[in-house]
Amino acid sequence: MFRTHTCGELRMDHIGKEVVLSGWVQRSRDLGGMTFVDLRDRYGITQLAFNLEENEALCLQARKLGREFVIQIKGSVIERSSKNKQLPTGEIEIKVQELSILNASELPPFTIEDDTDGGEEIRAQYRYLDLRRKPVQHKLKLRNQVALETRNYLDQHGFMDVETPYLIKSTPEGARDFVVPSRMNPNEFYALPQSPQTFKQLLMVSGLDRYYQIVKCFRDEDLRADRQPEFTQIDCEMAFVEQEDVLQVFEGLVKHLFQKVKGFNFEGDFPRMSYEEAMRRFGSDKPDMRFGMELNDLTELVQNKGFQVFDAAEHVSAICVPGAAEYSRKQLDQLIDWVKRPQIGAKGMVYVKCLEDGSFKSSVDKFYDQQQLTQWAEQCGAHAGDLLLLLSGNLDQTRKQMNELRLHLAEQLGLRNKNDFKPVWVLDFPLLEWDEEGRRFHAMHHPFTSPKKEDLALLESDPGKVRANAYDLAMNGVELGGGSIRIHEKNLQARMFDLLGFSPEEAEEQFGFLMNAFRYGAPPHGGLAFGLDRLVATMDGSESIRDYIAFPKNNSGRDVMIDAPSPLAKEQLDELNISILTVND
Repeated sequence: MFRTHTCGELRMDHIGKEVVLSGWVQRSRDLGGMTFVDLRDRYGITQLAFNLEENEALCLQARKLGREFVIQIKGSVIERSSKNKQLPTGEIEIKVQELSILNASELPPFTIEDDTDGGEEIRAQYRYLDLRRKPVQHKLKLRNQVALETRNYLDQHGFMDVETPYLIKSTPEGARDFVVPSRMNPNEFYALPQSPQTFKQLLMVSGLDRYYQIVKCFRDEDLRADRQPEFTQIDCEMAFVEQEDVLQVFEGLVKHLFQKVKGFNFEGDFPRMSYEEAMRRFGSDKPDMRFGMELNDLTELVQNKGFQVFDAAEHVSAICVPGAAEYSRKQLDQLIDWVKRPQIGAKGMVYVKCLEDGSFKSSVDKFYDQQQLTQWAEQCGAHAGDLLLLLSGNLDQTRKQMNELRLHLAEQLGLRNKNDFKPVWVLDFPLLEWDEEGRRFHAMHHPFTSPKKEDLALLESDPGKVRANAYDLAMNGVELGGGSIRIHEKNLQARMFDLLGFSPEEAEEQFGFLMNAFRYGAPPHGGLAFGLDRLVATMDGSESIRDYIAFPKNNSGRDVMIDAPSPLAKEQLDELNISILTVND
């Protein structure tokens, strides 16, 4: 056998035991008459001891071991004379009697240790080496624990794990599809699923009642720290439920995961707020509730005072930054430059310092007197020593800009404690959003989301005011997941397609299979999907999902390890009836 124990298993009560270990050489140290080698596997590190006087040949063999050599040893467990309290195995070592080199290694391109000297690009290129590092393995272990406990919880609550297809029909709405050519059906294409949405609804029509799947989804969209072209959902659907039933079950799932995996217990029910309240207070439908600095509407207070920037604005918003009146002019100028970046898009920023003597110093003293600035401070709940920051412009855009500024300042001030978890349900989203360029409505979530019953009368008369029977769970500024009660009646679904600009023929071509299913007794149903990658990263206090995926893509959607995507051979293209044309500008 290659091993009797792992490298993280042996303790003082194993002293005197003959053992066989296998693993990778982490490092070695030559101390004259003794050579020590740290042997590593996924479970930990065990020190090996070689004595030059007792076995010269074996000791000399050990001195030739390089980093990442794969070896097997046989020996006895003895007590270490110099104990290492930092290691679980630090009180023992192995007195080696036999050494076998299972595979030699070239010098790795970076140091495989917790604090590596490898940059992100080189570690991505040699991801299989990066995965040997303990911090990365910790992240994958955490992901495994979350997936396991998810299955346990859902199984206990009557959910059935059902697989759905990866090769499906391309449908509009949402992000761009990844498409797959069909060799057996020339000039026709499959799409990879952005989610199993229609299939899980069909499973409810099929009478399965409670479905779940930990499933890969695919979206061809621009990437960032919390987005990958392929990602994993905890996808769930329930029949004969209303919104409250869904919220209770999946709030229970999140509490279960945090308790079992993190040992963290939430107190009471998760808070809830409407989409309108979230946007008004935080400028985001995924608010970070770990700190204050809520948005304040100062539009009425600041307009018609001769300051053209505010007078011409649809909305003026302010936040109060506690204790930041001491910011220097240089720091304030840096914030102004920050909000002017193209990613934020503000044209400028106004500040007001609340001084210790009760007076105010602002960048618009020419237009507003001390009494007016006092009103601003009172509206924002500001006190001496605080700093007010104001942005103006279009309502929606200004709120979003202020949310970005709020998060940026909280990061600077150390207010986003990664070990503090603040969930919130956001409810009552708009059913539709207006696309000014296309002069049409789009579904804010997807075309199968049910409108609120009390808003049904507005579908034709004022569709922009219709609220969706939809819900998102946000935590620490991250959307962990969301869902809705679905449309289950054919006529209402047809009305929805009509609102979205589908002709009856287009709706039939794209979604006829679902519409037909609704003719045969579809039950009321709804569900929710969590982003597993985001959930695990949030639980671990990270904003990037990349390290929680074994083989992620970079920001260009490339896997630099296997060099994908890559061109296809002409023979393959011919077989698929595909010709590649070069389009000249």
